[in-house]
Amino acid sequence: MSASLRSRLLLAAVSLGVCAQSLPTTAHAAASEACTNGGFTLTLPDGRVLSGQSGYKISRSALQANSLIHVKGRYIEFDLNVSTFAVYNYTLTGAANPLDITGGVRTVLFTRKEPALGTQTLNSGDLEIQLSAPDLQFRRQGSTLKMKIQAKDCAQGGIFQMEPETDNDADVVVTHTLASPGIFYFTNPYTGKVNFGNANFIRGKDSPQMAAKLFQSETETVWTVKSGGRMGGVLGEDAVEDSPAASACVQDCQAQNQIRGSVPVLDPIYEGSDGGDDD
Repeated sequence: MSASLRSRLLLAAVSLGVCAQSLPTTAHAAASEACTNGGFTLTLPDGRVLSGQSGYKISRSALQANSLIHVKGRYIEFDLNVSTFAVYNYTLTGAANPLDITGGVRTVLFTRKEPALGTQTLNSGDLEIQLSAPDLQFRRQGSTLKMKIQAKDCAQGGIFQMEPETDNDADVVVTHTLASPGIFYFTNPYTGKVNFGNANFIRGKDSPQMAAKLFQSETETVWTVKSGGRMGGVLGEDAVEDSPAASACVQDCQAQNQIRGSVPVLDPIYEGSDGGDDD
């Protein structure tokens, strides 16, 4: 990391009352190695535990309104509101991995990723779950909208995606709130784009598709997402590489557009990286 970037990030961290830690000096290109032994275990609101490589359908009668499912992986944890698909306390566990970006420190990244659904909810539908390590998918359909969440239990890469779909094609507003002090949004001087991260080794970015930013602060972004669009999340090298913006997709969108060949990683915090294929 250059002295100038270190100074900028340390200054931001100090303003939030955060002490810097030692930084790793190199990282490898993001790959399947980031997902080694990844896979989720779910604790349902009624206490049932789901895991393995299976599909499940949870009856609406078993899902109390606004109750939470606890999602626990080797690298990622969060809670899911069954009525709105809001995500709370999205956390990196700090589990050991050659591509770890936490320095082994458990780190909450987001306190919420929350869609504003108004009077609309998903309570009238059953909940569909697909577990296929390291992947997870939630789907639920209410009377006027559908929501889908895809997640990966990996140390870095394209690891999250939220997709709303409304019957009347209305936009959905989604708010992302970072965990502070410690995690903040900043304009990366090497990419010219907005990243979130800390004064150490964490770099990430919001990954919109058919979505527009309404508001930006140091700890919060607000987005309007078109029906069938998405709000994704990317961590590590993929968050600071010189890749194109997402295409205009409103059906079966992927967390990252596939790129053939490598792309340069612009932020020298990941020195020694030469990019890699996106899956």
